[in-house]
Amino acid sequence: MRYEGTTYRPPPEADSFLLQVTVGCAHNRCTYCDMYRDVSFRRVAMDQIEEDLQEARGIFPKAERIFVVNGDAFVLKAETLGNIAERINFYFPECQAITMYASIQNIRTKSDHELDDLRRLGINDLYVGVESGWDEVLARINKGHTVAEAKHQLDRLNRAGINHIANLMLGVAGSGKGLENARFTAEFLNETSPGLIWVGTLGIFDGTELYAEMEQGLFVPATEMEILEEEKELINNIELDNVRFYGVHPTNTVRVSGLLPRDKEKMINEIDIGIAHVGEDVLLTSFHRASL
Repeated sequence: MRYEGTTYRPPPEADSFLLQVTVGCAHNRCTYCDMYRDVSFRRVAMDQIEEDLQEARGIFPKAERIFVVNGDAFVLKAETLGNIAERINFYFPECQAITMYASIQNIRTKSDHELDDLRRLGINDLYVGVESGWDEVLARINKGHTVAEAKHQLDRLNRAGINHIANLMLGVAGSGKGLENARFTAEFLNETSPGLIWVGTLGIFDGTELYAEMEQGLFVPATEMEILEEEKELINNIELDNVRFYGVHPTNTVRVSGLLPRDKEKMINEIDIGIAHVGEDVLLTSFHRASL
């Protein structure tokens, strides 16, 4: 199997077979991200995808989940995604979910009928880079969508029966704005009903637009204490039933996970314990993170 560029996948897909169908990220303009700056976006040829599937069939005795990479593979046309899904189902008939990263822009380009067809072919569990439910933040980080657009497109996914994982980023609003961002984001989640909530923390990396803004004093990073208070506020304001909350990304200072609403108080208490363990003086600074 061939992979071009650095291959990224969500931590929950650690045991999934990774099939490359695109190189890079079609958007690749988020101000905080340095993940795909070394490659140009392109689609992988279908004959290469088929060869990789043939090789993988000889390696994997069973693949119930297949994660297709890279940055926003759902950008491919519905017809192309359908062809890939059909080949996956041929070589791996036991596959229960074909999953990938997706953006709001990617969903926008598919009709309702196309979304229905893709779900029928097994495409599900889309990891959507929501990051925040606040328009001010989305505009600053250049996500390419508004809150209203995201609500509309995620509603279309829900109606098609395609489950989505909401990827969120703590600290992305900057210093002094975390609690407000948490409330906006919780309201957004309550309206869009993700199947799972995945939470990481903002890292600011040299060479990104956000790093330049920080150097110029245009963006002030949140302290670790602010970030943890933001996460507590987020958890406290989510009003969804039977939804898993994963705040266990390697970028998080304190890692918590649980089922909402059952474990709401437990996770908040675990964050408080983490604050006491690390120490408030230490948490009044901003930690350097090596990668997203």
